[in-house]
Amino acid sequence: MAIAPRLTDSANTVFTVLAEAGSATRPQLASLARLSKPTVSSAVAELESVGLAAHSGTASSGTGRNAAVYRLGPAAGAVLAIDLGPALTRVRGCALDGSLLAEATGSRADAADVVREALFTLPADAPVRSIVVAVGDVAAQQDGAGMRPATAKAGPVFDAVAVTLPRGVPVHLENNVNCAALAELHEGAAQGRHTFGYLRIGVGIGLGIVVGGRVLSGANGAAGEVARLPYPWDDGRQPRHEALEEYIGARSLLRRAAEAWQDGEGPCPQTAEQLFALAGEGRAAARAVVDRHAVDVGRLAAAVTAVLDPGLLVLGGSTGSDPQLLPGVRAELQRLSWPTEVVSSTLGELGTVVGAARLAVARGVQTVTHTVRTKD
Repeated sequence: MAIAPRLTDSANTVFTVLAEAGSATRPQLASLARLSKPTVSSAVAELESVGLAAHSGTASSGTGRNAAVYRLGPAAGAVLAIDLGPALTRVRGCALDGSLLAEATGSRADAADVVREALFTLPADAPVRSIVVAVGDVAAQQDGAGMRPATAKAGPVFDAVAVTLPRGVPVHLENNVNCAALAELHEGAAQGRHTFGYLRIGVGIGLGIVVGGRVLSGANGAAGEVARLPYPWDDGRQPRHEALEEYIGARSLLRRAAEAWQDGEGPCPQTAEQLFALAGEGRAAARAVVDRHAVDVGRLAAAVTAVLDPGLLVLGGSTGSDPQLLPGVRAELQRLSWPTEVVSSTLGELGTVVGAARLAVARGVQTVTHTVRTKD
């Protein structure tokens, strides 16, 4: 990894503002950074001298004079976001202004190859500044080995990917549902809302909790691990480890569909996507299974609302984001808990990698600016 040069405080500030803006003139940078125009001119010259900023044209100032426009330079580098999903691996490489530089998708089994493909696509002269890996697990600190998934849910696939990553680049692990919640906050269904819950229903289940515009992690990094809610909870029935996830997850949903399927209904759906498509066509058996699934999700939503009272729940995941669930979830939630708005995710399955990329960009900017600084 290329080492970022030491920058003055003003250059660090201008670099951060320029990364967020994408492009700007010096007067715009002065306004955004709240610095004087001479200080900004000096900072821009400093950034240009080390390749962290570059001239990218001119813009009319509205007074008949043209102003130089600046963007990040090639030395600013790139970041990598990796979503190790239950079925697919999605990877995005971005510049530090958030613009997309590389993208690759493949099966979970081929995760390492997908990462290599994205790395190969990145500009050769762009040093990788940070990497965020989203996993369907809690991240745990390993003695002398950095962060690693806490369980076998994601541990082996993370290990396979880790050996492909550039050495010396900071790698941060984050829960996949937390990444998706962050994406919904800034780019999805929760824009403008500072407190909400992102409830993911798919192969597994999970909850992203946003309070005051920040994702809540918890003391063990396990906030929102609703798979650990005791289930079943009834006389004579012992709760089992992650039994709620087993019951609500897509595999059990398809098993219930197979049990309910009748002769004359046509081929039984083999995937959740097929099941929801048939329900959308009005097939009675599929409709009944989906409606029951909506009630189950509504009961989980009621449990979440009883604890958090979030005001808004965004439903995501491979089954949770289907709008067909909304009426049943809303009705069951209204029956059991506090008034809460329920909407479908607008980012779908891309939410996790979108959120991971946002985190990676923020950490990449910090990698450049949080160095030993000289005084102005």
